[in-house]
Amino acid sequence: MTSVKNYLSLIKFSHTIFAMPFAIIGFFLGLYTVPDASDSRAGEGLGLKYGFSGSVFSMGLKLLLVILCMVFARSAAMAFNRYLDRHFDAKNPRTAIREIPRGILSASHVLRFAVVCCLLFMACCYFINRICFFLSPVALFVVLFYSYTKRFTPLCHFVLGLGLSLAPIGAYLAVSGHFALLPILFSLTVIFWVSGFDIIYALQDEDFDKSEELYSMPSWLGKSRALRVSELLHLLSFVCVAVVGVLWHFGPWYWIGVAVFTGMLFYQHSIVNPNDLSRVNIAFMTANGVASVVFALFVIADLVFH
Repeated sequence: MTSVKNYLSLIKFSHTIFAMPFAIIGFFLGLYTVPDASDSRAGEGLGLKYGFSGSVFSMGLKLLLVILCMVFARSAAMAFNRYLDRHFDAKNPRTAIREIPRGILSASHVLRFAVVCCLLFMACCYFINRICFFLSPVALFVVLFYSYTKRFTPLCHFVLGLGLSLAPIGAYLAVSGHFALLPILFSLTVIFWVSGFDIIYALQDEDFDKSEELYSMPSWLGKSRALRVSELLHLLSFVCVAVVGVLWHFGPWYWIGVAVFTGMLFYQHSIVNPNDLSRVNIAFMTANGVASVVFALFVIADLVFH
């Protein structure tokens, strides 16, 4: 039991709350915006046919597989990141308490854990559909490649955003089997949102990153300019959800979700400034956790009831 807790701590399982709600959004977009060949009713609101393709049981099973894909892909990415950065983590006072530097978990065990999670992710994709399985190596490459980026580019935050942005597209593909603009716009929302709050989180390591010649927006631009970049990215995230709401004629539930999501973005910027980083963790975990969960609930409510 202790070993399980150590691995959950290693991968920061609680941070799954960021991307998982957007995966659920992608799944419900597939259910409610993809024409069902067995149902010719024209849906209102989104201006598209919608319905449940297949039985409730099969959709429930597919949703479970999507959730497992999210868990395994993210676990693989986090474990690999901890393995690759173990020497930097040991030098940084903020990260020296992590499992590998403290000797709680060995580096070799963590690497094996990452490999197993990759295999389980691909297995789940195999049971979803062909396109998800064929694209699974691409998804793994993106989420694993992020761990290298801080060594050569301050755009590393965007690669992290790209990795998490695969959640709504992948979940939509699980249901529909094809690409569409709507989930891609939600993925752009995730890219801008995640990149923005990862820059805020990186403010804590500006001095350490400079000393180790690691790249990040704060170490490249300084705290104040990095925060301006974060604000711009969060503005673009709001623009994406607003464009979706207008072009696809979402209803009042959706806009309530947009209001909460935007409010949480504004809140995290109001409590963090270059001279006071004491509330970075509140901005990172609490504000963004509330933003993603509440937004997803209202988007799904609008799809179901509008």
